[in-house]
Amino acid sequence: MEFDGGNPLRIQHFLKVWGFARQIGKMEGLDLKMQEILETAAIVHDIGIKVSLEKYGDCGGRHQEAEGPPLAEEMLERLGYDLSLVERVSWLVGHHHTYNHVEELDHRILLEADFLVNSYESRESMEAIQAFMRNVFRTPSGIRLLKLQWGLES
Repeated sequence: MEFDGGNPLRIQHFLKVWGFARQIGKMEGLDLKMQEILETAAIVHDIGIKVSLEKYGDCGGRHQEAEGPPLAEEMLERLGYDLSLVERVSWLVGHHHTYNHVEELDHRILLEADFLVNSYESRESMEAIQAFMRNVFRTPSGIRLLKLQWGLES
């Protein structure tokens, strides 16, 4: 919260993404290490926004993915996180807008949790929500939560 102090929208966003990521990870039965990686990544996934805005004048996904990892690494190392966790979280921050070739469950769940929040915050159309569900969502838990959130048929 100190990093994004003065920007309640960003703080609210990462806390909501963290909550969904935590819930989906638990519903999917992640082991403790992957759950910790996922939750840490959810908290810092948008850490590159501030620098992207300063450097490029926008915070598009590609800019966030380029600028976020070094900031996440610096923060997590300073906080004493294990190097293997820092490396994986950094990778996730650098790919949290990459929707193809998703091979690991922590990556998949981070994408799903971020969309659960973004679909509401960005007021996505029902067509866009359903398309994203068909094309990106894969976990039964993420699909269930998205359907419940939007009142879609089971």
